[in-house]
Amino acid sequence: MDIASGFWRARALFSAVDLDLFTHLAKGPATREELQDSLGLHPSPAEDFLDALVALGLLQREDGRYANARAAERYLDRAKDSYVGGFFTFMSYSLYPAWGRLTGLLRSGGRQEGLDDFGEWYKDLDQVRGFMHAMDSVSAPVTEELVRRFDWSAYRTFADLGGARGNLAGHLVKAHTHLRGTTFDVPAVKPLFEEHVAKLGVADKVDFQGGDFRIDPLPETDVLIFGHVLHDWDADTRELLVKRAYDALRPGGALLIYEELLDDDRRGPARSLLMSLNMRLVRSDGSEYTAAESRGWLREAGFAEVSVEDLTATERLVVARKK
Repeated sequence: MDIASGFWRARALFSAVDLDLFTHLAKGPATREELQDSLGLHPSPAEDFLDALVALGLLQREDGRYANARAAERYLDRAKDSYVGGFFTFMSYSLYPAWGRLTGLLRSGGRQEGLDDFGEWYKDLDQVRGFMHAMDSVSAPVTEELVRRFDWSAYRTFADLGGARGNLAGHLVKAHTHLRGTTFDVPAVKPLFEEHVAKLGVADKVDFQGGDFRIDPLPETDVLIFGHVLHDWDADTRELLVKRAYDALRPGGALLIYEELLDDDRRGPARSLLMSLNMRLVRSDGSEYTAAESRGWLREAGFAEVSVEDLTATERLVVARKK
């Protein structure tokens, strides 16, 4: 029953984000009546809704006044850089309906939501900006670990393939000032890249290269990064991308891949297996994969040394080195 009712909690969170409840409460605690007036809530369900958010740990209630709980205060206030509500909005309007059609995927094998053509999606830059802001916040633990854990001292240049608006690249060059980076993504992303790296103060240390990494020349560099990229494609395309990365790397270079990898015996993690279904719902050829599968592609491409380690609570890092 707990699994079956899981969508109740998700929908309550999504609706609270839609209403901008947490941003409103960041200004100060409020009574139910004040929230009804400010947010346009009907009195009948409002009390159950607000108290359910208290029970879920998203709100606090003292003396009849509601306030944000600690996590909501940090991640769900639109005014903060750590805001991830944009990603929850994407989940609400895209992924949530898609999961309602999971049986359709299982019977047809075809995606149930979204576009396979990234070019179409990038036409609405305001939508993309909000999504990328949220993704950068969600990916903050990955960025922090890559900055800290990988030994960058032996390298001078890197490129983040599918690097969006350059957030990872920007934080890498800020933390390791000897580095120079390139963000490679579709040309439509360039205005968002220029906007973001200027905000980070690293416009002179990170370049943008527009193109399609399946066919256009990749940057010749010391380190290449694929973050949440290979899971968008089928096995043949993954092999192609890994081989192209090998060819673009300088001798002694390294390829970094981070994903929510499946265990080799496919018994878990449960979140990663569900994420694989999620990818299949929204991308025709998308899915997660095992570390063993990635080792096979990397060795076939020519990489001499491959290691796999936990990066965050959900992400694993594959490091492949070229002789």
